[in-house]
Amino acid sequence: MHRLLRLLGAIIVVTGFSGCGYNEIQTADEATKSAWSEVINQYQRRADLIPNLVNTVKGFADQERDVLTAVTEARSRVGQVRVDPSDPASLKQFEQAQGSVGSALSRLLVVAENYPQLKSDANFRDLQAQLEGTENRIAVARKRYIDAVQQYNALVRKFPVNLTAMAFGYAAKPQFTVENEAAIARPPAVNFDRPAAQPK
Repeated sequence: MHRLLRLLGAIIVVTGFSGCGYNEIQTADEATKSAWSEVINQYQRRADLIPNLVNTVKGFADQERDVLTAVTEARSRVGQVRVDPSDPASLKQFEQAQGSVGSALSRLLVVAENYPQLKSDANFRDLQAQLEGTENRIAVARKRYIDAVQQYNALVRKFPVNLTAMAFGYAAKPQFTVENEAAIARPPAVNFDRPAAQPK
């Protein structure tokens, strides 16, 4: 009799968890972890390109030490950041560090425009193409992560799944942010009478 009651209890618990969204939460949580791994993968790919890119530029434009140092230091700072995607402050610090790397790389590529021999170097062109491809992969990986987090957050906030989420400690996850959203939304001013401003 006790065995039958235990079996019946187990069936009710399993049915209750599946009916309350426990399995859905697990699936959504795993999707966010997988998407986050891809984001980290792509950022690491970019970081791995930096030493070769810096060395190639140094061979042609050694006098651009400030720019080369900025890229190297930004990469070093990224390596020191320990990111926890469930902690908003940690995620923001990670975003800022990655933003610094992106800005430093942009400045490096602008400087490279001043050196025709560098621009015609096959190794530099290959690294530049790899960097461009990696930046595209980063954008795609970030988009997938944002989508996965949005789906997860919508799920854990929806009734009755939110009760199951609270019972098992599943909270909404922080999202990537855009600090200068208004500036990004504004189209750039184009004036053909004066040269373009160099990025800072």
